[in-house]
Amino acid sequence: MSENNTMKKQNGWVIPVAVIAVLILIFTSAYTVRQNQYVVIRQWGKITRINDTPGLAFKMPFIQTAETITKETLFYDIPESDVITKDKKSMVVDSFVLWRVTDPEKFIKTLNAVRIRADERIEAAVYNAVKNTISSMSQDEIIASRGEALTKRITDEANSDIGQYGVEILTAQIKTLSLPADNQEAVYARMISERENIAAGYEATGRSQAQKIRNETDRDVELLIAEAEKEAAIKVAEGEEEYMRILQDAYNSPEKAEFYEYIRGLDSLKGSMTGTGRKTLVLDKNSELVQILYGN
Repeated sequence: MSENNTMKKQNGWVIPVAVIAVLILIFTSAYTVRQNQYVVIRQWGKITRINDTPGLAFKMPFIQTAETITKETLFYDIPESDVITKDKKSMVVDSFVLWRVTDPEKFIKTLNAVRIRADERIEAAVYNAVKNTISSMSQDEIIASRGEALTKRITDEANSDIGQYGVEILTAQIKTLSLPADNQEAVYARMISERENIAAGYEATGRSQAQKIRNETDRDVELLIAEAEKEAAIKVAEGEEEYMRILQDAYNSPEKAEFYEYIRGLDSLKGSMTGTGRKTLVLDKNSELVQILYGN
């Protein structure tokens, strides 16, 4: 009886221990891969595989370990730095970087997957890209190309030096591009003077064009007036010619001519008798008016 009891007690402990052992094996062998991460599996410190498929996966318990590396886009604010342009002018650049891990194995082998080391390499790569880009351009060219073109140029050059670390720079963008405090006023004064000269040139061109338009308009007006006066003179001459033709047709017989002379005489007499008071008319006996009045 005592041996049977002992066997039962031993069997009662075996099952729970086995269950616990199985659970430990499951928990130490299972791992989860999330959407935004890589999982690196090491065996005795050596990378055996990299899993980036989301879901539940398994590894060898106790022998293998799982290490996660993010896939997310990371932000790094680069400290301000001084750079020199092609025309030997100093400028202050303040920029930031968006980057991500693209090759986790390289990232581990070169930087040991340490974020601060990655930031240091990225800062150096971007600084060199900015320095090389700015030093190949004049200050005016830099100001004119600020934006997408300058950002792409710096980003491409920075990526050519950073790919060896298993990371990619998505964008290396300049936040501010300013002048050192000690020469800002002088540069601003020069820029204002240049813009004023350009404005004065535009104004002079505008005045010249306006005067040219006025001269052309005055000439056109004079031509139109001269043409109108010429047309008017022609019309007047034509009218007078027509008037004389009508008179000639109206008095082309002795009777008509005599009647015309009679009417003209009456009009002349009427004109001489205008005004107030009594009028005395002194006429030559041979004048047409005497002949009209007395019928001689």
